Amino acid sequence: MANNVLLTIKKAINIEQKAIEGLSDRVDDNYVKAVEFIHSCKGRLICSGVGKSGLIAKKIASTMSSIGVPSFFVHPTDAIHGDLGMVTSQDIALLISNSGRTQELLFLLPLLKRFGVPIISIVGDIRSELAARSDVVLDAYVEKEASPIKLVPTSSTTVSLVIGDALAAGLIVKNDFKDNDFAMLHPGGSIGRKLFVKVKDLMHTKDEIPIIETKSKFDKVVYEISSKRLGMTIVADKNGSLKGIITDGDLRRAVEKYKSSLFSMNAVDIMTKNPKMIDREALAAKAANIMEKYSITSLVVARDENSIEGIIHLHDILKAGVL
Repeated sequence: MANNVLLTIKKAINIEQKAIEGLSDRVDDNYVKAVEFIHSCKGRLICSGVGKSGLIAKKIASTMSSIGVPSFFVHPTDAIHGDLGMVTSQDIALLISNSGRTQELLFLLPLLKRFGVPIISIVGDIRSELAARSDVVLDAYVEKEASPIKLVPTSSTTVSLVIGDALAAGLIVKNDFKDNDFAMLHPGGSIGRKLFVKVKDLMHTKDEIPIIETKSKFDKVVYEISSKRLGMTIVADKNGSLKGIITDGDLRRAVEKYKSSLFSMNAVDIMTKNPKMIDREALAAKAANIMEKYSITSLVVARDENSIEGIIHLHDILKAGVL
């Protein structure tokens, strides 16, 4: 029984994969036309469908809203019982039906047409009535559903969802939608933290900055690193200009290399020159990317070697939930 279940699951995945591959072969100018329609819309994108197609329509509306395309879902039954009041002549409709014969949608069509609302349809049968009465038709045909019970919508809803995502991708390019635009619409959660939290919000400043002069002895270096608890210290000259850093790892390597003579050496003798720096206005996520790239855990916050402003540590970024 367990083997049969596993085989069924793998078969379902393969069927849906082939359905998406088949969709890719049918992408045509209708997709460009649909993107143009939505892009030029001065109102909202109305997404609608019944049953599983309705759930896909809700997801598409949510995705579109997240990229700055004002969108909402309306159930066709609710529409004909008062929710048509949300529709204006400036809107555009995206209707989803695998058969293209969903009666609730067909009943809604002339009402939308009365408002002068253009119709984009995602249908599994391009010869259907819904397709014939639409301004733009996107072919969502699938050879078969992925479920062992062939009536359960699986491949068909997956293909409809992919079409919605593809339209969203096209609109991102068409609208020149950037990361900062996305951030404005997603101020909460991990996305918001990645796109809004800056280095200056998390960095250690003033007395929290571990810093020693180039002529400081080994014991002073150890004390500064230990007392400030950031696993490193900045090395600066008497004018406060950045010359290097010394990390816990630098200390261990110095002990192995110089042994007892280390206690008579200066910080400048064991420091790492040209440490990585980042501007205070940079995103904390960018700081994390730099740390990951160079396998380090902290960055000096400065515009140049003469403007030391702080230290940002990987633990601070993790604690803030940026990653």
